[in-house]
Amino acid sequence: GKMNKAMEWLSDNKDPKIICHPAVVMFSDVFWGQLANRYFLLGRLYFLFMLIVFLFSQSILNHLHAHIEDEKEEEYIGIFACRIVIYLGSMTRFIYQQMKQLITDCRSGNVTRIGGILPVPTYLFSYKEFGSMVLMTCLILMLCLEPILHCLGSDNKKLFYPHCKEAKNIKDAYSVIAAVAMLLYWLLLTDLTVFSMRISAFLLVIGRVASEVGLFLGALVYIIVSFASAISSLNQKLKDFAGMHVGGLSLWEIALGMYPTSHFEQVMDEPFVMVAIWLFAVLIAVFLMNLLIAQLNGAYAAVYDDMVGYARLNRAAVIVTTLEQVSDKRWARFIQAQRFEERLEFNEGDIGLPGGLQLTEPSNANPTTVDAIRRFGGSTSRAMPWPEEENLDGGDDDKFDRLEKLIVRATKNMGGSGRSKKGGSSSAGASGSGGGSAGAEEEGSE
Repeated sequence: GKMNKAMEWLSDNKDPKIICHPAVVMFSDVFWGQLANRYFLLGRLYFLFMLIVFLFSQSILNHLHAHIEDEKEEEYIGIFACRIVIYLGSMTRFIYQQMKQLITDCRSGNVTRIGGILPVPTYLFSYKEFGSMVLMTCLILMLCLEPILHCLGSDNKKLFYPHCKEAKNIKDAYSVIAAVAMLLYWLLLTDLTVFSMRISAFLLVIGRVASEVGLFLGALVYIIVSFASAISSLNQKLKDFAGMHVGGLSLWEIALGMYPTSHFEQVMDEPFVMVAIWLFAVLIAVFLMNLLIAQLNGAYAAVYDDMVGYARLNRAAVIVTTLEQVSDKRWARFIQAQRFEERLEFNEGDIGLPGGLQLTEPSNANPTTVDAIRRFGGSTSRAMPWPEEENLDGGDDDKFDRLEKLIVRATKNMGGSGRSKKGGSSSAGASGSGGGSAGAEEEGSE
């Protein structure tokens, strides 16, 4: 049969506590270590290869020389070859995946309406799928604005020359889109952190506390706009605050500590501007920065206990997605390798039941003095009556257990009696009588 839906349900439940249960950890590690990690790694290696090709075409081969006149035709051929590989091997793959998931969600009605009006396929709410969609769009725009294609009809003697007059006006837009695509390639490569629980947990913590940084930046922009508009309303002649847009840029530099100190001498000539900047600096440096630190500490403390659970939830989602690509033949080999039909050993020579997975542990990890498994000799036929249990009326083992409890209780009573004698004889007598009665009751029960 196919894989049970339990892993998918646990992944969809998003509970970091349940996913860390020892039984769940055991079978998820079996799926990941023996089956899913290989298929996932192969897919990521292909993506990594495309990233390297894109890196050579956009950031390495076109910057080998300081001047355009020194560039060679062989370099242009290499750049064009790398970009062809990206357009055919990466862009088309993204288009296929996005169209497949879009059609699947639309046919199944798996659509979420934003604001109750705009329908959006649910798969786009995953940061990975949304990033893939944006990267696909960037690659399509790059193909439309490709300078080499616009220069194919020019009179330049070099093959695949990208610096012709026809491509002059589009090179800036092409470079900006290429920079965004490069960042998205690196962002989507963070899926490889799923191989390490520690790194994956750290990355997830960054994502959890990033919202606090976003709130801080929003408050910072609001305060800058407020003070910039207020300072622009003053009767002052400072060039750094001549207008709301210029004043906002100057306040941004003050908040980041990049404002030139020599300019403060001019600010001191305007007392009202100086007071406004002083209030702005106190509000940012004293209040807002300390509030950000407190928020980050609180957010990290709230996520710290469950960060391994969130990392395992991320791996569980990867396992579910990856196992959908496993062939029936490979799945049958995996099931056969588990040997579920073989009986498991409780101890050496102690054969138990089939249909499970056996894990070993150090002998001193969980010491037990009483065997929890009751064993009976004889035939295992269902027609035979259930064997009677021995020592129900008290055997040697039970007597030794009661004797051990009696000694422990008497030791405690003698210790309490010794302490009571220091306080008075009455308490000693009471404790002695209590110990005696306890002993009498045990002896009577014997």
